[in-house]
Amino acid sequence: MADITTAPAPAPTRTRLTARALLVGERIDTTGLERSDVINTVPLAFRTGEGYVVLFRYGVAVLVGLSPIEEDETLRGLGPRIVTPATRVEDETATIDIGPDQDDQIDPGGAIKVKDLSPARLVVIADALAKNVVLAHQEREVRGVFDIVEPLAAKLAAGGRTPTDRSSMMKVIGQSLLVRQRLTGRVEVEEKPDVLWDRFDLERLHARLADEYELKERAAALARKIDVVGETARALTDLIDASRSLRLEMAIVALIVIEVLFTFYEFFKHLKLIG
Repeated sequence: MADITTAPAPAPTRTRLTARALLVGERIDTTGLERSDVINTVPLAFRTGEGYVVLFRYGVAVLVGLSPIEEDETLRGLGPRIVTPATRVEDETATIDIGPDQDDQIDPGGAIKVKDLSPARLVVIADALAKNVVLAHQEREVRGVFDIVEPLAAKLAAGGRTPTDRSSMMKVIGQSLLVRQRLTGRVEVEEKPDVLWDRFDLERLHARLADEYELKERAAALARKIDVVGETARALTDLIDASRSLRLEMAIVALIVIEVLFTFYEFFKHLKLIG
């Protein structure tokens, strides 16, 4: 009887793509950006060559599977649509491992494993990457604000000397308010992407990405830091105002004393002339 040998089944084809999230400006104006290769409208996602581009109105472009030349061409094309371009482009990179035998998950090395890159999966992944790069940028901004406030608070604690530049304190308060407005008003870090309303099966992928990048925890930590910065700046501003008020009151008292002394001088001078 002849031996029957069974050939091993071919390994499933896998693809690895690099995804880059770039914070390019305050906003990206996607109004009227009509393309025949659009695969999603909010956020706007479309194919370019063998890769994909996902644009978020709060200033982030996620480029997936593009070569360096294609990335440069895409960013140049977006140039006129970027409102207040960033002086320093922030970027975060991730690897997407696509294979039909895989479940949606994040491996220990940080690679995003998916069974396919359907438009819905693409948007869920891009949403997490975009929020991650925005959080990284805002964390750096808040650290910069802390670098301004901390020495002033330390000086106050060490020698009891209040800062004299009220305008600097007002700028710090404005910066902290601006960071909070960006996170809650534009980015909505803790909100789920709209695509999940129709694709409940991608909830687990979204949750895993949110956990991997610690989106909620970082947003909460940023909010606490912003509150501390705002309260510290307001306290220092109140101290500056109180110090100014005290100096003003002392000046008024001094003027009153001078006026009284001058009045007495005139009175005694008048008495001397009469006598």
